[in-house]
Amino acid sequence: MSPAAAPLPEEMRIQEELSYPILLSERIRKAVDDAVFFKVDCSDIGKQVDHLSTMLRSAVRLSSSAAVQLYDRPIRRVSNDVSRNLYRALSLIRRCRRRSFLCRVVRMVSTAEFRKVLSLLEASIGDMQWLLSILDCTGGGGSGTGISLSLPPITSNDPILAWVWSFIATVQMASQISDRIEAANELTSLAEDNDRNKKIIVEEGGVPPLLKLLKETSSSDAQIAAANALCSIANHHERVLSDSPMRVQIRVSNLVATMVEHDSFAKEEFARENVIRPLVSLLSFETFEGELDPKRFSFHSIVQINEERENKERNSKPQLLPSLSLYSSDGVSSRGGQNRKERENESPEVKRELKISCSRALLMLAKDSLSNSRSISETKGLLCLAKLIEKETGELQRNCLMAVMEITLAAELNADLRRSAFKTNSTAARAVVEQLLNVINETDDLSLQIPAVKSLGALSRTFPARETRVIGPLVAQLSNNDIDVATEAAIALAKFAYPENFLCQEHSKAIIEFDGVLPLMRLAQANERAQAHGLILLCYLAINASNHQALERAKVLTALEAAERIVSPQQVHLRDLINKAICHLHLYRGHIHPHRQPSLRK
Repeated sequence: MSPAAAPLPEEMRIQEELSYPILLSERIRKAVDDAVFFKVDCSDIGKQVDHLSTMLRSAVRLSSSAAVQLYDRPIRRVSNDVSRNLYRALSLIRRCRRRSFLCRVVRMVSTAEFRKVLSLLEASIGDMQWLLSILDCTGGGGSGTGISLSLPPITSNDPILAWVWSFIATVQMASQISDRIEAANELTSLAEDNDRNKKIIVEEGGVPPLLKLLKETSSSDAQIAAANALCSIANHHERVLSDSPMRVQIRVSNLVATMVEHDSFAKEEFARENVIRPLVSLLSFETFEGELDPKRFSFHSIVQINEERENKERNSKPQLLPSLSLYSSDGVSSRGGQNRKERENESPEVKRELKISCSRALLMLAKDSLSNSRSISETKGLLCLAKLIEKETGELQRNCLMAVMEITLAAELNADLRRSAFKTNSTAARAVVEQLLNVINETDDLSLQIPAVKSLGALSRTFPARETRVIGPLVAQLSNNDIDVATEAAIALAKFAYPENFLCQEHSKAIIEFDGVLPLMRLAQANERAQAHGLILLCYLAINASNHQALERAKVLTALEAAERIVSPQQVHLRDLINKAICHLHLYRGHIHPHRQPSLRK
């Protein structure tokens, strides 16, 4: 289910939650009628409960008639507190029924207990009055406008919480755009006061309504107000990516991806804030659980992964201040622990959506960025991306594959990144190459084949001469029915055979031994782009392996001489390369040794 799901199921859950205290109030009314002792005190409790019951029913009506998705955080908190106080009142009144003398002695009732219960019910009435004012001010079936700044008893120890609830509810539910703008500005002011306020806003679900205000309104003032609030709240990635509910993390990840895609300055800013680490952490959520194969991963890498995951889990636990009123009545659970439990209990659809949003954000961050590509590889992101390419499908698999392609393209241009991220004994590098080969060999999806081919070509300088298992699949793609895939295969293989590649001669011989010459010559007769890249690779093979019999059998010299006559004069580099290849072939013509070349096919 998407974060923008239809509001009806959520409203039904709110109504069900409000129905429980209504049911308790009806039971209390019956218990008051059955009371024998302390009848006056029980009657006073009954009047308070009747008042509460009326307000609870009003809350149900307002929530049912709301035209927008309800902001449910204060409704649930107040409803739980009211239910707890009503249950205490019911237990007290039931002790006032006629019982045996022994039961009355054992379960004595005092006037102090009635005073305590009445005090709790009065507080619940105050909470309900505040809640109804919030629902009414935000247009939840009422006619009121503006922001409620009153304080309910439930937040007496922490008034900031009441203001945050009121502002968030207005941003999400108010019918007037001016009210939503004012509430967003108030959230900005609160967030700028201190980091504790920022944490409360995020934990109470303030990010999604602001994102919606930013994306779905045409008012420039509203967009500015939402953007200012988000910038003030999200000045630290851990606040909104590590400790938030999964639906908030989805929205924030999408925001990161969108901003980075359209603004290079945002890409650098997010990199400075080290947003990559929490994105990789979220993307790897449940990825490695029970799936580490000891035959494929070393003991050291398994220990390292486990230690890093444990450290991240410890570090992601929110450290709340003692005065922060985010605890349940029993003081056991905090909002941070609840968020962790919510994430674990989320549906597979929501978890997958989170991974899709994180993978897209990482893709946008890695694109054309050496520093971000290095950061992803340093945070074990490559291993995670490889695993998701293996096990996932659709958009998630495609995003991960494209992110790998961007990282390999960066490594192609930077020797330090190649040595650190793609050294031959690296677990992550082996996993990436294995999945790239699987994609090339096992799928016909062009959107996956092309980035996989490009990635292997970008890694050409990292493969030793004996790593011929990469050459074979690339050569096979020269005969692909899709001309774009075949052309990309020629481009990738040209990077293996490029004269400045230290192993260009060994790779060139491997390309020839995998029967790459004939499909390459056919490619050189296709469209202009395919022809150019096919000729480039053919020239590299002629230069690096001029004395190979396969070149003479395929009449490569004749083909290059014919190509030289039709190549455009503007293609100076290609003409020079063809001339050089022809010279090498003429040099060895008639002097080719007939010895048997070692076969490299597998």
